Parts: sequence; structure tokens; C-alpha cells
Amino acid sequence: MVNFSSNSPEVKFQDLAAQSMTNTMPRINLDEPRYDQSTFSGRAKHFFITTNPLNVFASSKKLDEAKNIVEKYRKGDDLPGLTEDKIWEAKHLYDSAYHPDTKERMFIFGRMSAQVPCNMTITGCMLSFYKTPKEVIFWQWFNQTFNAIVNYTNRSGESPVSPAHLGISYTLATGGAVGTALTINKLVQKFPPIVGRFVPFTAVAAANCINIPSMRSRELIDGIPVFDDNGNRIGDSKMAAKSAITQVVFSRIMMAMPGMLIPPIIMNSLEKKSFMKARPWMNAPMQVVLVGFFLAFATPLCCALFPQKSSMSVSSLEKDLQDKIHQLPHKVERVYFNKGL
Repeated sequence: MVNFSSNSPEVKFQDLAAQSMTNTMPRINLDEPRYDQSTFSGRAKHFFITTNPLNVFASSKKLDEAKNIVEKYRKGDDLPGLTEDKIWEAKHLYDSAYHPDTKERMFIFGRMSAQVPCNMTITGCMLSFYKTPKEVIFWQWFNQTFNAIVNYTNRSGESPVSPAHLGISYTLATGGAVGTALTINKLVQKFPPIVGRFVPFTAVAAANCINIPSMRSRELIDGIPVFDDNGNRIGDSKMAAKSAITQVVFSRIMMAMPGMLIPPIIMNSLEKKSFMKARPWMNAPMQVVLVGFFLAFATPLCCALFPQKSSMSVSSLEKDLQDKIHQLPHKVERVYFNKGL
């Protein structure tokens, strides 16, 4: 085997070739996800990265470095030595911590990367402590408080959520969740104990049906921006807002389903074993771990159920918007909009 020294012509040629490849590497569009969002697998890959809990542990220095790389690259600055993978790595870390509109660093518990560890803890406790009214009220309130933090942290920069609007949504969602849980708890007392374990999921599903439309009620009233194939804004649509919110509500309920329906069945069986009877304190920790396992997959996979850049036929829009679109110089058959998360 021949060894070349660092000063050999062969090594210098390799360095020049690598530098040339870096300089001629096609520009990456950092405004679009890395993977094809028209396919479920591409969307799933994107959200597995976006919701990666390990990003929560990134230091301030790492986050600042990622932000610096993304901002310089977008300006067109030369970044020698950075491969495509390194640029995408910085972009994904940047997206996990900074608001897309304001560019400010988000509160850590409101970030998408914090969803799995936070939700597994809260959900595990909701499934463990559901038998008394005090337990139900506390954990449903705690869950909706966390949801309010997430919603506020991820508020739109273009149409920010006012404190009054946030307060109304928070009150309605908390009241809906607590009321649903307490009512159903009374109704299922005559049923087998396993039925009572599903009450928290019913309450969470009801809260999602109240919280999300309430938080986004302005969109239902004023509509959301819709665009043509080329990204040109062609108006605002209330029908598109209804479609977007419906998709998000469905995704959130599906996201909660595996972690809130499967662990109760497992725990109902385990609690009959002598091992668990002798260690009742293990109930909550085991439920947290079980919920975490299911959420680690359900969160990204359910976020990927619908494209982030959703679409609908022009014929499904409001009549006045249809008339406006038909008057455009170019033909538009479908419009596109951001469905939210």
C-alpha cells in the first residue's frame, strides 16, 4: 500500500477536487423540506426529524451556530467545508428552536421537539390518575395549560394570537375536557373498570375539537391565504380554513389514540399480576414509558397524514373567490394553503 504525505501532489489534487465540488454544489432551497412532501414517506421523514426529542438538549451555543449557518447560507455567503448534510443538519436544528415568522428562539416547552417527552409525562399521569374528581380536574387542567403554551409559542407571526383570544380558547378547552371527563366518569361507574381507563382519551379528543377551532377562529371568520401552483397569493378562503382545521383536529386525535388506548389495556392486565400488586408505585412510571413509546411514532406519523402544503379544488371554494380566480389570466384548477400543525 502506498502512503502519501499531506504535501504530496495526489493529496493536494484531492483537496482541490473536494473544494471544487463544494463550490459547484447546487444551491439548497432551505425554504422547503428536504424530503418530498407529496408522499407520506417523505412527510414522515420530515416530521421524525422535526419532532426529534434530542433537539431539546441542544445547547445555546449549538443553536446559535445553526442559526448562523442558515442565515449566512440564505444570504448566499460562501461556507467552505460544509457539506449538504451539514447544512441540512443545521437547518433542522434551527427549525426545532426558532419561530418561522419572528425568527426568535421559542420557549423550550413549546417547541415541537418537546412534544414527545412532555406529552408522554402528562398523558401517562392522566391515565394513572383518573378515578377521583380531583385527579381528573388537575391533570386535564395541566394538559390544557401545556396545550395553551404550545399554541402560544407556535402562534402565527402574521396573525398573532391575542392574550384575550388565548384565554378564551384555554377556558373553553379546559372546561370541555374537565366536563367531559367528569360526566363520562359518572356514566361508566356501572361498567367494567377497563372502560373507565378510556375516559381520559375521550376528554382529550373533546378538548381538541374545542381548542383548535377556537384558537383558529379568526381563520374561520376571515379565511386563510390560498396560492396557485407558482406560489402567487390569489385570495383568502374560509373553506380552506375549514379544511385545514378539520385535518389538524383529526391528526391530533389520531396522534393521541395509540398512546391513550393501548397502554390502558396493557396496564389492566399487568395490574392483576402479583408483581404489580406488590409495587403499585410503578403504575405511573410504566404508563409514562408506554405512552412515550407510542408517541415517539404516532407524533411524526400523524403529523404526516396530510401534506403541510395542503390543497383543494377551486370548485370547492366560496363562489366569490371562484369568480375572482376565473378572471385570472392563467388557468387555476387547485389552490394551495398551509394547514398548520
